[in-house]
Amino acid sequence: MAAELETFEGTRGKILEQLAESPRTARDLALVLGIQESAARGHLERMEEKGLVVPTFHREGVGRPRKRFSLTGRGQELFPKKYDLMLDAIVEELLSGEGEGYVGALFARAAERLARLVARDIPPGATDEEKAHNLVVLLNRLGFRAMVEKSPDGRWRVLRANCVFRRSALTHPFLLCDIFDKHLTEALLGEVGVDLQDSIGRGGSRCAHLIQLG
Repeated sequence: MAAELETFEGTRGKILEQLAESPRTARDLALVLGIQESAARGHLERMEEKGLVVPTFHREGVGRPRKRFSLTGRGQELFPKKYDLMLDAIVEELLSGEGEGYVGALFARAAERLARLVARDIPPGATDEEKAHNLVVLLNRLGFRAMVEKSPDGRWRVLRANCVFRRSALTHPFLLCDIFDKHLTEALLGEVGVDLQDSIGRGGSRCAHLIQLG
């Protein structure tokens, strides 16, 4: 994902912006961006390899069909989103209308539902070490940059370098860190005994969960 986000910078970012308006040929893009047509084709080829654009052919009068490029769904996802603003607004409305107890229980159930959706293909009967590594795989599938290490007392610690709910976690750390994150980790493991040691939502440089397996 980091490599794809870099695609939004420079010339390829400008190409994405042009294609968001309408399909374009390499020639169209070269004229608008002031680059060689061969350079535009090169960028488009790399972006097609990444699944960000797709070519289509259109016949316009006499002659060979023109090759135009459009954004794929994956390409459209690179544009900035403001889901956190909507989530914050919804949470504030729920807190004012229903109270923290209700919202906390709602977040716990949502975490368990999300865990069920992403953990469907994890086989049962894994060892403690396999469970810890499977947890990292599942968290990274959700967009976290996670890793696992073993603590001196024999327990596993899962570290996350980023939080996909960062803005909302900073606004509502109890709901996102203490409830949602904890329940998500427990549900993905299928075990209890998750201790939140540090969190980005409370000003930490990373999130750290100590887990007791077995």
